[in-house]
Amino acid sequence: MEAELRSQPETWAAAAGLREEQALLPASGERIAIVGCGTSWFMAQAYATLREQAGHGVSDAFAASEAPVLDRGALLARDYDAIVAITRSGTTTEVLELLDAVRSAGVRTRTIGIVGDPETPLVDLADTAIRLPFADELSVVQTRFATTALALVRASLGHDLAPAIDQAAAAVEEELDDELISAEQYSFLGAGWTIGLAHEAALKMREASQSWTESYPAKEYRHGPIAIAAPGRVTWMLGDSPVGLADDLAVTGARFEDRPIDGMADLVRAQRVALARARRAGLDPDSPRNLTRSVILPS
Repeated sequence: MEAELRSQPETWAAAAGLREEQALLPASGERIAIVGCGTSWFMAQAYATLREQAGHGVSDAFAASEAPVLDRGALLARDYDAIVAITRSGTTTEVLELLDAVRSAGVRTRTIGIVGDPETPLVDLADTAIRLPFADELSVVQTRFATTALALVRASLGHDLAPAIDQAAAAVEEELDDELISAEQYSFLGAGWTIGLAHEAALKMREASQSWTESYPAKEYRHGPIAIAAPGRVTWMLGDSPVGLADDLAVTGARFEDRPIDGMADLVRAQRVALARARRAGLDPDSPRNLTRSVILPS
């Protein structure tokens, strides 16, 4: 996990340079659904928000198991031009079942897979496969594939990733504050496209270190969840903080972590804290409890 998370500045730069692969993604104006499971679902959320807010067309994100794309072989009212499936392993059951259902229905909806391992069933099921083997991983706890896939789609939307890459390079080298590592509880917050990153940061903490973590849209946090903020706990904002949130948290005694850096670079910091907590607890983040690298369900 450490080697893979530290490599992210390099893999993001590589993805930003894949112009031919970026051109395979849905064109501006197309109606799309983006699907994935776990970490990939959270990256789908970020992509969907970025694309739609930039004016490129309807962009919905779904957990692959819950995508309302097909109903007994017929497209529902959501008439998508393309479905983008994000999967590191290319073997996740729910993603493969969805792509197979689309193909079996004989509809015109184009399917595009973004995959880490190119030697997998996903490549044959999708109409187009965008392969990112340089971002594939050995650790069960996923870091660089997810963020590299997001770097790819952000570059396709015209984002200049140079600042994020520089900030991530600094994040992998900075000394971590012990107060961050030893906290009792973490609440990760996001706004807009960073809501998916907040969910992902919380997931990393749970997977790697079995920590108590929650995640919310930033403005929703004050509608109840702020009740758990207290000394010895951390509220961590990824992206721009809503006005007044820092003042509201100050009275709780919780630490408010709010760096003015790109959300992807801040996610790298959260990954490092998860890894440090795992080591301190004597856990192996490459083989976390109850998890495998890919979820393959019985047929």
